[in-house]
Amino acid sequence: MDKFPITRKGYEKLEQEIKQLKHVERPAVIEAISTAREFGDLSENAEYHAARDKQSFIEGRILDLEDKFSRAEIIDTSKLKADSVKFGATVKLIDDDTREKSTYHITGEYEADIAKSRISTKSPLAKALIGKSVGDIVEVSTPKGDKAFEILEISFADLD
Repeated sequence: MDKFPITRKGYEKLEQEIKQLKHVERPAVIEAISTAREFGDLSENAEYHAARDKQSFIEGRILDLEDKFSRAEIIDTSKLKADSVKFGATVKLIDDDTREKSTYHITGEYEADIAKSRISTKSPLAKALIGKSVGDIVEVSTPKGDKAFEILEISFADLD
């Protein structure tokens, strides 16, 4: 059982999702199963089978989230120094070829979301950045070939 890093907000979000599933969605699906049973023959009862499928999904999700919850290690990013890239860092980069600037937040796997520029510590880019400082050049292999980035800025801010 390996621990994994998570921010305080990510931990609270995980806890809220577990509560939502256990106290709202689980009782609702139990009620839907009960109602569907009243329709008669279960072998041809689409509502019953759909509710059972949803129940199976909810129970699986609860087990998965409770496992993550028990293994989560909360990292207080407000106490970290911006001297090098580590978990929780917000890193501003510039592409050495195109001079295009980008910003990424280094998160754990649970909080990673590329649409919000959050990358997992296990991603190739994050692996290349971790331990580096402002001014360092990092090289990353991408599907479009090798890319080089310069680190312009490192900060630690709470994620929304």
